[in-house]
Amino acid sequence: MSESSSERIEAALLAHIATAKPGSRLPSTRELTAGHGVSPVTVQKALRSLERRGLVVARPGSGVFVPAARAERPADFSWQTAALGASGALPATPVAALRLGSAEAVPLHSGYPDRALLPERLLRTGLVRAARSTATVERAPSAGLADLRAWFSAELAAQTPAGRTAPTARDVIVTPGSQLALGTVFRSIAGPGGVLLTESPTYWGAILAAAQVGVTLVPVPTDAAGPDITALDRAFAETGARGFYAQPTYANPTGVQWSANRTLEVLRSVRVHGAFLIEDDWAHDFGITTDPAPAAAQDDSGHVIYLRSLTKSVSAALRVAAIIARGPIRDRLLADVQAQAMYVSGVLQTAALEVVTQPAWRTHVSGLRRRLRERRDLLLDAVAAGLPAASVETVPAGGLNLWLRLPDETDLGRLVRDSEARGVIVAAGDEWFPAEPTGRFLRLNFAAADPASFLTAAEQIGAAWAEQQRAR
Repeated sequence: MSESSSERIEAALLAHIATAKPGSRLPSTRELTAGHGVSPVTVQKALRSLERRGLVVARPGSGVFVPAARAERPADFSWQTAALGASGALPATPVAALRLGSAEAVPLHSGYPDRALLPERLLRTGLVRAARSTATVERAPSAGLADLRAWFSAELAAQTPAGRTAPTARDVIVTPGSQLALGTVFRSIAGPGGVLLTESPTYWGAILAAAQVGVTLVPVPTDAAGPDITALDRAFAETGARGFYAQPTYANPTGVQWSANRTLEVLRSVRVHGAFLIEDDWAHDFGITTDPAPAAAQDDSGHVIYLRSLTKSVSAALRVAAIIARGPIRDRLLADVQAQAMYVSGVLQTAALEVVTQPAWRTHVSGLRRRLRERRDLLLDAVAAGLPAASVETVPAGGLNLWLRLPDETDLGRLVRDSEARGVIVAAGDEWFPAEPTGRFLRLNFAAADPASFLTAAEQIGAAWAEQQRAR
C-alpha cells in the first residue's frame, strides 16, 4: 500500500468526478480494487481524502456519491496582482450612470433616454436597409462614409453665420461613439502628462478619458451662463494648457447652456492663448425651451474641435459619433482614430444615415421637446414635494438631467445606498467633479424612468435623507 498507489487511485477518482453528474454514485470499493489493481485499504484511503475535501459524500450502506451541488474550486488569480501593478487613476468601481439596475427599481441614475423617446421604427427600418446594402461586405473608409460625413458637416454649416466659412465633409471624422473620440482628442492635444482645462462639474466620461490617456484636468468654475472667464484666462496662463473641454449646450450634469456673450468670450480666450475649445455637443437633439447653439458655428479658424454623437438620440446600440476639426489637427486626429479603431462599421454608419436623413427624423426631434419638457417638469414638481431639502440651481433648457444640491451635512454615499434599498437608483454627484466636489449633489435623469414613478421615487429619496438626519 504505497503512497504512490493511493495518489494514483485518487487521481483516477478525481478524473471520474470531473465528468460525473452531480449526485451520481461512484464505483464500489470492490470495482475500484479490481479495476485499478490496488488493495481495498488504498481505495478507502483515497476516498477518505476526497471526502475531507468535500469532493465526495459517503453514505453508509449506500456507497460514495458525487455531491448533488458541487462547489467549484475558487480560481486563483493572485499572480495578476504583481503582473498588473498599480491601477493608476481610473476609478476602482463602475460608473453609476452605466449601471443596469433591477427591473423593479426606478432608474433615475441612467445616462440614456427610455426607448419610448427613441425613433425605434426609423432605426429598425434603417438597420434593415443597411443589411441589404453593400456595407455588409465592404470596409468603410477610415474617416467615415462620405454621405454621413456630409450630413454631420451640413448640420453644423446650417448654424454657421453669414460671412464665416462653414465646415465641409472633409473636416469630419466618424468615430465609434464619443468616448473614443474624447480619448483621441485629449491624447492628440495634450498627450500623456499633459494638461487640459475643463468646466467643473463636467461629464464623468471626459474625466475617465483623461485619466486613461494620462492627461490632468484642471477645473474652471462655471455659473448659469457658462465658465468664469477670468478663471479661464488665469488657468490658461498658469498651466500653459492648449485645450479647454466643455459642453456649451445643456451641459451634463448641470443642464447649463452658455449665453451668446459667454460663448464669444470663451472663443476670444482660446484664440488669445493659442488653444483649442473641445466642444462636446452631446445633447444637440434634446432641446426643450431653447435651440442648440454650437460654439463651433462661430469659429472658422480651427480653434474649435466639435464632437457630436448619435448614441443617445438614436439608440445606445448605435455607437456612431463624429469629430469636426479643421487644419493640421484634423489629420492628427484621424491618425489616432485609425490606430484605435481603424474604421467604424459601415453597417452602423449606413443605418445611422438612413435614420437621420428621413423626414420623420425631424418630426421625431421636434416632438421630443414637448415630451422632455413634460418629464422635466414632472420631476421638478416631484422633487419639490418629496425631497424639499434639495435645491435645483438651474432649470435645464435641454438635456436629460436635473442637478440637485443637498445640504452639506448629507452623507451622499449612504443616501445613494439607502435610496436603492428603497427601490430608487440615483447617481452621486461626486463623479462629475474633476477635483474635490464643491458640495453634496445628485444627478437625476428625467428621461429614463416612467414619469408615473417620479413622485414616489422622490418621496423615497426624501425619506432616506430624513432618516439619515434623524440618526445624526
